[in-house]
Amino acid sequence: MNPSTQTGYLSARPLKPNHSNKLGLYPLNLDKTRDGLVFIPVSYHPAQPAPFILMLHGAGSNSQAGITPFLPLAESQGLILLAIDSRRQTWDRLRGTFSVDLAFMDLALSQVLSNYNIDSSHLAIAGFSDGATYALSVGLTNGNLFSHIMAFSPGFMAPAGLCGTPRLFISHGTEDQVLPIQSCSRRIVPQIQQAGYEIVYQEFPGGHTIPPHIVLNVLKWFKPPSS
Repeated sequence: MNPSTQTGYLSARPLKPNHSNKLGLYPLNLDKTRDGLVFIPVSYHPAQPAPFILMLHGAGSNSQAGITPFLPLAESQGLILLAIDSRRQTWDRLRGTFSVDLAFMDLALSQVLSNYNIDSSHLAIAGFSDGATYALSVGLTNGNLFSHIMAFSPGFMAPAGLCGTPRLFISHGTEDQVLPIQSCSRRIVPQIQQAGYEIVYQEFPGGHTIPPHIVLNVLKWFKPPSS
């Protein structure tokens, strides 16, 4: 394991791409049982940097569920998507420390960021439920890599430190019975605001989910100005 991942830091960075010709949805092929998925829009061209979102699933789920909220709009928005599986039922930071999940994330990111031309000003980490908690924790620790953080119904945040100035979008259902809004996002958001980050926070009437209008709102917020 890379020693830096034990302290929460990712080494992966956008590089001069190797110009992979793979398009559409395909598996990472980094692990036989717990792997991940990549989506490359047909409109992708190596000469044009593309916006990128890493999506993290909730507890007990997988990369297929993780990528699903953004997949229907990825082609029209020109988004490159990456979703990975946690090594166990949920992400390592929720069990106490950054470890094997962050190491696998670093490996997956390195593969995609070296094969495609990624827009470093629109390079996001996103997640739902436990994945949102992990996205906040990893994203704030690695704000020199991630320009945007998207957290849908997070439980808490536990960054190893604060780095950079990523922009944040958080949403939460007012009727969430899994991770109640009062003890979760309504506590998290003021902490983020007090730390000086730019944040968009949207509550919606509903439970533990990502409603379609929230997906539209976050992609409108994330969309590069020229696209």
